[in-house]
Amino acid sequence: MEEINELIEQRLKKLGELRSAGTDPYNGKFNPEAHAEDLKSAYRDATKEHLETEAVYTSVAGRIVAMRDFGKASFAHIQDATGKVQIYLKKDVLNEQYALVKKLDIGDIVGVSGRVFRTRTDELTVQVENIVLLSKSLRPLPEKWHGLKDVEIRYRQRYVDLIVNPEVKDVFARRSAIIKATRDFLEEKGFIEVETPMMHQIPGGATARPFNTHHNALDIDLYLRVAPELYLKRLLVGGYEKVFELNKNFRNEGISTKHNPEFTMLEFYMAYKDYTFLMSFTEEFFAYVANRVLGTLKVPYGDAVIDLTPPWPKIPMLEALERKGVPADVVADPERARDWARSKKLDIPDSASYGKVLDEIFKEFVEPELIQPVFITDYPVELSPLAKRKPDNPELVERFELFIAAREIANAFSELNDPIDQKKRFLKQVEAKQKGDEEAHWMDEDFVRALEYGMPPAAGEGIGIDRLVMLLTGSQSIRDVILFPQLKPEQ
Repeated sequence: MEEINELIEQRLKKLGELRSAGTDPYNGKFNPEAHAEDLKSAYRDATKEHLETEAVYTSVAGRIVAMRDFGKASFAHIQDATGKVQIYLKKDVLNEQYALVKKLDIGDIVGVSGRVFRTRTDELTVQVENIVLLSKSLRPLPEKWHGLKDVEIRYRQRYVDLIVNPEVKDVFARRSAIIKATRDFLEEKGFIEVETPMMHQIPGGATARPFNTHHNALDIDLYLRVAPELYLKRLLVGGYEKVFELNKNFRNEGISTKHNPEFTMLEFYMAYKDYTFLMSFTEEFFAYVANRVLGTLKVPYGDAVIDLTPPWPKIPMLEALERKGVPADVVADPERARDWARSKKLDIPDSASYGKVLDEIFKEFVEPELIQPVFITDYPVELSPLAKRKPDNPELVERFELFIAAREIANAFSELNDPIDQKKRFLKQVEAKQKGDEEAHWMDEDFVRALEYGMPPAAGEGIGIDRLVMLLTGSQSIRDVILFPQLKPEQ
């Protein structure tokens, strides 16, 4: 730390000297004609002789990321949004401007203009004839041979991470491409994008603990949304048949490699479809996005290669439990399920419903094994208060969750459009909340009223965009695909 403070002091001294000499160290006047990679692409095949004959001039701007001083000349690399390019600074060319070069440090942002040439090692280089200091860097960048390895610092100081780790920028460029492909796919299918409230009077649409705030003018508590589902289904009542929203959700839960309290979710709904249709639709969506972004359906992830080629297996949840060795009598009997789960050291509260117990067993014994894409279908009704019951077994619902790389990445169901059944299920959720289940749904009388006007049969799905990006970028932590993930306060 003392060494860094000393380096900062040296840079502050240079800053003062520059100002005393009349140089603005934060000059805003420069208009680069080219980016680094564009320049290298344009003259990739240009020979040294051609560049000398043609006398090509250009201007570029960027951050100094490497510098070698030879007394009366210096080489440096500057980095912009596209990559790096070498510049050559020579005293007898720059004349009095060379005094500025002696005040430069790695990390400074400069604008340069001059002639393009090739060095003796054949590297494309700009011989600088004019240089402008655009921003003086007061903090040294991490040394290139050490890099920025501390993940806590990388996430907290993402701006430095992006400077010194170019592969991080590649991840977020791919994230942007994934989101664009997602929008393109849905719009090609006739969906319209909508926006629904971020602040809800009644948090709903998912079983999760909400963040709460207070609206002073109305003197009411409001909640950051845990899901947009109930508003999107109101739009189906209103006559829209295909809608989607791609936006933030907020859940007051723990932070891990799979969870961030603020995350990006795609939710879409279509009238006159059911969850069986959504399975093939989901396969088509994933194949479309992977081909657009990666050009392949074989995705390396950790030690595995994920094959997104449709079709994917479809396994009922209760069957999946039995396949992984959970006894059939445990799966079929609520009390046996509770006792068995506790015998396996699972934390099962007394208030947990039969469905919740099975879900905890599933998360522990089945989910870690689901590496290749698989639809787990037909969940207990207690776990799915907004989904339609199966006609042949009303204790189960028409729902699936998509698992890839041992993570749930999508959740979908045939939407419950029976207002009487919906109200009964809300009341059961309220009862569960009163017994201590902080994630249970609230009663939403207005949503029930909307259903009473009539909602067409429909299918809806939520896809975690952050987890999709993790999959398609090979990232092992959700923090690697969120530019500014939530962290503990800095000490």
